[in-house]
Amino acid sequence: MTIVVTGASGHIGGNLVRALLERGEQVRCVVHRDTRAIDGLPVETVSADVCDEDAIVRATEGATLIYHLAAVISIDGNKGGMVEKVNVGGTRNVARAALTHGARLLYTSSIHAMQQFPLDVPIREDRPRVPWGDTKWPWYDRTKAQGEREVRALIEQGLDAVIFHPTGVIGPHDYGVSRLGRVWLDLWHGRLPSLVDGGFDWVDVRDVVDALLTARDPARGRCGQSYLLTGTWKSVAELAAVAEQITGRPAPRLNVPRWLAAMGVPFFVGWGRMTGKEPLYTFESLHALHSNREMLHEKASEDLGFAPRPFEVSAYDIYRWHREAGNIPADARVEPIA
Repeated sequence: MTIVVTGASGHIGGNLVRALLERGEQVRCVVHRDTRAIDGLPVETVSADVCDEDAIVRATEGATLIYHLAAVISIDGNKGGMVEKVNVGGTRNVARAALTHGARLLYTSSIHAMQQFPLDVPIREDRPRVPWGDTKWPWYDRTKAQGEREVRALIEQGLDAVIFHPTGVIGPHDYGVSRLGRVWLDLWHGRLPSLVDGGFDWVDVRDVVDALLTARDPARGRCGQSYLLTGTWKSVAELAAVAEQITGRPAPRLNVPRWLAAMGVPFFVGWGRMTGKEPLYTFESLHALHSNREMLHEKASEDLGFAPRPFEVSAYDIYRWHREAGNIPADARVEPIA
């Protein structure tokens, strides 16, 4: 049985591919450019752009199961149209390819596809999705919601598909160093001038992968269903405090309100444009930190046995992996929280 993984070079992808190989599966990785997460692994690698429908049909030929993870994560707009092209058009192409081949599709969307407000009402799978045409929502949120609509339109035509909505994914084997991965490293290196008021729900990548593996069984991951994969809500200050406990590296003491951080956004965005680097803060990232504190995973627990591990365990494993990967010194302190 051939299992295809798009976005295999990403954080979830790198962990998923390893878990599949541990189970003796035959894996075909569809990648665009970066292959660091899968270098040296015994997999078939196909270079293809999810925006090229013909290329994706060829890349997924013979697959019985397709994990679609490829996406452009953005806190800075549409990135010249690329966010929409990949997250909407690319998802449509992969879903069409799955339908063409008669393959089962396990599509990883995002909690950002769901409306966060009202904040005092817990988020479940039936939460309304972000409207495509409402420009007050960030581009990433709108495209992930629209990508889900593309999948659901094909489910109505016979596609066997399941949809997942993880929250902020953290954990080891982060080879490309995701945006969240850079936060942990920035805390270790003392590169953050301050913290920002607000927080998010954080889930371990390995727990997400466990759910994706269980959902291969149609009796567990039911066609047409959405599953929230959530962990623990922590403020940015709480996250930094946990990092300090594990590493001994002092966290920033200044915690600025979001309205004050918003005043600096034009500077950070302008500096990012000049340097070609992602801005430290944007209106989109500040919007994400104004998040709902109750994102419930009861359905995933019941159907998939989803059981997220403690946040502190994830944080410890993150720093331990970064030390092993050479991203922090080999003699760096990394101690579990008792």
